[in-house]
Amino acid sequence: MLRWSQARKVGWWSILILLAAPLATLAADYPSKPVKIIIQAAAGSGPDMIARIVADGLTRQLGKPFLIINQPGAGGLIAAQAAASAEPDGYTLYMPSGSALMVLPETHARLPFNFETEFLPIGMIGKQPMLITVSPKLGISTLPGLIALAKKRPGEILYAGNTPGTVPSLTGDMLKQRASIDTTFVPYPGAAAALKDLMSGQISIVIESMPALAGAIQGGSVTVLAASEKRIPQFPDVATVAETLPGFVATGWFALLARAGTSDIVVQKIGDGLRSSLADAGLLEKFASLSTETDPMSPAELRSFIQHERELWLPVIRKAGRRRSDAMPT
Repeated sequence: MLRWSQARKVGWWSILILLAAPLATLAADYPSKPVKIIIQAAAGSGPDMIARIVADGLTRQLGKPFLIINQPGAGGLIAAQAAASAEPDGYTLYMPSGSALMVLPETHARLPFNFETEFLPIGMIGKQPMLITVSPKLGISTLPGLIALAKKRPGEILYAGNTPGTVPSLTGDMLKQRASIDTTFVPYPGAAAALKDLMSGQISIVIESMPALAGAIQGGSVTVLAASEKRIPQFPDVATVAETLPGFVATGWFALLARAGTSDIVVQKIGDGLRSSLADAGLLEKFASLSTETDPMSPAELRSFIQHERELWLPVIRKAGRRRSDAMPT
């Protein structure tokens, strides 16, 4: 005969099992309705195009529409806040640019959420190398040539790398620090405006990913000096930055995250669907046209990768003089 304490324990376990059963069934039936993916990029941008390719792949793999929700602004803060306030049910996912995970905690001391505890890694989507390009009017065709010129003209050479805190601007910060040069950063809302000023001679350097620069490169409006990580197929003769500055690595990347508390079954289903999508020949062809490489990762591998990126970029961010704001973001 059960004692009262034992009976009470058995009763509580029975209740928990009964409560867990419907949740397990819901997870197994996932997705039963459209799924939203929040991104920080504007519609029509390179990251937006990548997100929509991935959403189409997930739609085919999992049988329900995956919809892109554009939440641009504030260096990714608006999108991050929207994703952090979502229900942990797998029906609102988050695809940040890697820079947001590095920069926002450093520039906002009172973020109302913590990336490490509020989100679960699902998988890596893709990586994009940065290209360092200059105006042909500068008369420079190599990175060593640019470094030498910058040392002769400290503070005079202007460069654009999108808005502060994005990977293009951080790549410029890293270049300045590793090469010990003094160039002046000019923020632009996007590559189109920067390229216009580069062609008119108002700035000399634009650092961006291949999709943003493809048209200008093909038209001869810019000279490509170096790729940020490894030689790229489109320009096999263009050296890497590391060939001049050993150990230099700067890559834009996109990952898929879910809210903490999302069912392990749901996270696994999305992750399996993502990895299957990234192996599709049609997706690989579209990614190649955007100079984006797939690099499938498990949740554990992605978590480790993000930590490595933090260790790489935090010294650069801090040395560049990024300041924490004590104001609560709005």
